[in-house]
Amino acid sequence: MFKQDAMFPRFALYGFLKNLRFFDPFILLIFRDAGLSFLEIGLLYSIREVATNILEIPSGIFADVFGRRKSMLMAFGAYIISFLIFYSFTDFSIYALAMILYAFGEAFRSGTHKALILEYLTLNKMQHLKVDYYGRTRAFSQFGSAINALIAAALVFFSGDYRTMFLAATIPYVLDFFNLASYPRELDGELTKLSRGMVGAQIRATLQDLGGMFKNWRARQAILNSSGFSGLFRATKDYLQPILESFALAMPVFLLISDKRRSALVIGSVYFVIYLFTSYASRSAGQFSQRFRSLAHAINLTFLAGTGLLLIAGLATWQNVTWLAVLSYLSFYVVHNLRRPMNVAYISDQISNRVMASGLSVESQFITLLAAIFAPILGALADRLGIGPALMILASGVLVLFLVVRVDEKIGILKQGNS
Repeated sequence: MFKQDAMFPRFALYGFLKNLRFFDPFILLIFRDAGLSFLEIGLLYSIREVATNILEIPSGIFADVFGRRKSMLMAFGAYIISFLIFYSFTDFSIYALAMILYAFGEAFRSGTHKALILEYLTLNKMQHLKVDYYGRTRAFSQFGSAINALIAAALVFFSGDYRTMFLAATIPYVLDFFNLASYPRELDGELTKLSRGMVGAQIRATLQDLGGMFKNWRARQAILNSSGFSGLFRATKDYLQPILESFALAMPVFLLISDKRRSALVIGSVYFVIYLFTSYASRSAGQFSQRFRSLAHAINLTFLAGTGLLLIAGLATWQNVTWLAVLSYLSFYVVHNLRRPMNVAYISDQISNRVMASGLSVESQFITLLAAIFAPILGALADRLGIGPALMILASGVLVLFLVVRVDEKIGILKQGNS
């Protein structure tokens, strides 16, 4: 049974503050407002994802040598600088630089905080709570996103300017910087000594980890299933914003205020509702997974359900049934947040604790790689065919991918029976 402990509030606060990125519910609209095409936006997303992948190795070395906490502090420093650049400029090339700094933050953060939590659970013999504990901390992240949507809408409504949100986002990130600095040193894990040729050794070790993971077919399927869906979600989630903008402008209300302020009210309200639902979904992931005959069965069904919902959202957008597109997108967000704790737990079941960090790192790299591939493809399709058909084509392709990444449900039954 889940019971809060001394570290849980700090883990929860981290997620809450991390998700106070006020620009998030409007990021695609911000780029469009700056004159960028969907393809250019997709390229910016791709730059972010590729840079994140490239920086994974030095970030891993830094965490191994200096500790996971310092890695997180470096990440938040890079985030803050990138926010200030986004606030100060509107040029595509400068945005690309800011995206690289943002990627630096993602690389030094991604997987590291999950490793901190898993290390804490291991030290305190609480591994059996992995799904529930991680799901509940993630619920606070999603609640932060819900509050974030309301604050973001208020910022746009009263300032009339999207870019102010980048400046405002530095405040919670500075607070989270100090929260992370308060984590106990024991969560750093066993530190290694910096030596000559360490980067080359780390590259070789990463390739060996990658090869090892893909020799273990259970781990391979678990990682590909998780990264395929998460990569799709990361590449497509922001396309809800122009759908909501069209919905807001078509509504026969608030006609006396500007289009940007009308959009802010609708987008902020919808994102608030979405993240309330996703917060509940993350908190309930443990109970949800127990409703199925195995964790693997739950993972397979939610893959199909989530991808199918995105396909429906694309079809509804194409046919101008905006309310259905919004409802489908809301459900897509919920499914993603139900899946995430289940995926982390399932992957950890397929690999030993000794290579846990490597397994999560490989999964993270595949998510960024697939998102980097999906994002410009989606952007180019949206420029040429429109947002609805673009979402339909990409979702259909990932549904076909399920035939390759489906996890073995018999293994899941055996695992659950032995636990």
